[in-house]
Amino acid sequence: MLHYINTDVVFQEFPDEVTLAINVSGCPCRCPGCHSKFLWADRGEDLTDETLSALIHETKGTITCVGFMGGDGDPAEVDRLAQHVLSHHPHLKIGWYTGRTAISPLIDQQHFDYIKVGPYLRHLGGLDSPRTNQRMYRRSPDGSFEDITSRFWKAHDDKNL
Repeated sequence: MLHYINTDVVFQEFPDEVTLAINVSGCPCRCPGCHSKFLWADRGEDLTDETLSALIHETKGTITCVGFMGGDGDPAEVDRLAQHVLSHHPHLKIGWYTGRTAISPLIDQQHFDYIKVGPYLRHLGGLDSPRTNQRMYRRSPDGSFEDITSRFWKAHDDKNL
């Protein structure tokens, strides 16, 4: 069972989406420089199908996407919750931010519209840096995933690369 600490409606996590970001706890990655250390401990409310649908209902008409922020301790459960969103809220897109360096084989990528992988490494920067190790993937209409990381890069001076 996944647990979540809190939620927020955000505008920058997934491109062109208004996202219900669900902060899932119990992250085993412990990334140096993590901005969400409060998600390391496995605590918070149970993230059940009913709870997920209630959270979505509270934001009805506002959001276009549900984003699972974390869930690295149980990717199969993140996948199951994504299936729930697909079957009960098919008008919404689904995203997942994982601190892992690769997409888990325990998920069906077709259940997601966006997947971001990679721990935050301060010396490489986040998605807005061309030096980042993080990658953002978007599912194309044909079902393949394309790397759209460069879409996030801010204008950088070549000497800073």
